[in-house]
Amino acid sequence: MTSAGDPSQGAAPLPEGAATLPSIVDQKGVNDAPAGGAGDREHGLFGRALLWLVFLGPFFFASYGFATWYSSRLPSVHSIVYSWESAIPLWPWTIVPYWSIDLLYGLSLLLCASRRELDAHARRLLTAQVICVAGFLLFPLRYAHARPASDGLFGWLFDVLGGFDKPFNQAPSLHIALLVILWVRYAAHLPPDPPPNPPAHPPAGNGRWRHAHRPARWLLHGWFALIGLSVLTTWQHHFIDLPTGALVGWLAVWLWPDGGGTPLHGMRGLPDARRRQLGVRYLSGAVACAAPAAWGGAWLWLLWPASSLALVAAAYLAIGPAAFQKDRRGRLSLAVRWLAPFYVMAAWFNSRAWTGRHPRPDAITDDVWLGRIPSGRDLARDGFAGIVDLCAELPIAPGTRLYRNLPVLDLTAPAPDTCLAAARTIETMRAHGPVLVCCALGYSRSATAVAAWLLLSGRAANVDDACGQLAARRAGIVLGAAQRASLAMLAPTMRDGARSAATLADACVLEPVALETLRR
Repeated sequence: MTSAGDPSQGAAPLPEGAATLPSIVDQKGVNDAPAGGAGDREHGLFGRALLWLVFLGPFFFASYGFATWYSSRLPSVHSIVYSWESAIPLWPWTIVPYWSIDLLYGLSLLLCASRRELDAHARRLLTAQVICVAGFLLFPLRYAHARPASDGLFGWLFDVLGGFDKPFNQAPSLHIALLVILWVRYAAHLPPDPPPNPPAHPPAGNGRWRHAHRPARWLLHGWFALIGLSVLTTWQHHFIDLPTGALVGWLAVWLWPDGGGTPLHGMRGLPDARRRQLGVRYLSGAVACAAPAAWGGAWLWLLWPASSLALVAAAYLAIGPAAFQKDRRGRLSLAVRWLAPFYVMAAWFNSRAWTGRHPRPDAITDDVWLGRIPSGRDLARDGFAGIVDLCAELPIAPGTRLYRNLPVLDLTAPAPDTCLAAARTIETMRAHGPVLVCCALGYSRSATAVAAWLLLSGRAANVDDACGQLAARRAGIVLGAAQRASLAMLAPTMRDGARSAATLADACVLEPVALETLRR
């Protein structure tokens, strides 16, 4: 066994090609990347895109116009405006980027390279429309200031806009919600970043490939940022409309990830008592956080952390770990990073606070290590060949190492099939060098996975033996009744017991995981 804190001494060479494993995955991640590239565009998408546009276009104008008509007939419609907004200038020329979102909306449907990408994108646009219009009807608001008249082209564009867009339909801003969705879609089709160590002599015909992405990136992000600014400088929206619109946009992106399906597919009836208890706590926190927003003003910012807690509550009460959308490279989706940044930051600080006196991983046996989710500095120091990650809520940057994420919600026990998958993955990775098995703290979820490996590999005689081995090598291990119950389902003595034959068939035979699944 190698000494604690120095797993690199026992590292075996990685398989051929392992040093470049992440290169076969799109740099933007599973949840943020287009489903196809320019070279593998699916056939027959043009007609499908037109069908979506024929549906979305009329629906946009009909629903938006109805909300405007409804608000205009109310006896009084309030405004939410900060005093400092009177200093926002009117820049008539910004009506051009403001209007440009209409063109970008239509072209975005033609940009999609696969049916899956197209359908996910169209559903996001539809979802944002439905949520925003519902907000306009339930909480009607109006713009409080009169806009001075403008001349020339800009004045004409304002006049055309005023023909159907009255000073209603404020929060959440549909313009900003659509901006978020379109920004994500167009950014996904930017040229990829160059590798960190590009070749000294690029292939013929690609002499400028290293820097070709930069003008496109600056142009895209600069123009979309200008669109976001224009909703204020055209005097179309008050400030509160922007963050609420962005929240709707990111919710739509989260609800329909590019990887296909929706996180809601993970809903499987009522969760167990432990998850219900934790979910109710987070939901109560969300309500308590949102309540002061009724006072208005700066208190409205509490809706953002309240949304973070609501997302976590949904994960525990219904959706499961899929709510965090952690991809096969260890990253949380961009939508989760915007929707729940406060929870993710709190979880990270909690991880470091609880392990401040025990930051280093501990060697268990035979090149298998147990510890907290590592930072980039930790990984550079420790030199693991593979990482088995049981954490759902925190990101990790495994780099070129073999990596697999088997997400489990914090303070819950891994299911037996997750334990089995973790054990098989550990055994496969171990052939290529030291393996780190981690979760937020390295005391419970990951410890359960290592205990499963000890059991199924014959290194532990029973559950008590496995737990005892772990406790002897890493202080602070927490393996309660729920964790032991999952392990008992895997124990050889339970072969003919009540465990599910369909899920745990041949559980005592440690079959290796295909290496290809760890390269992605």
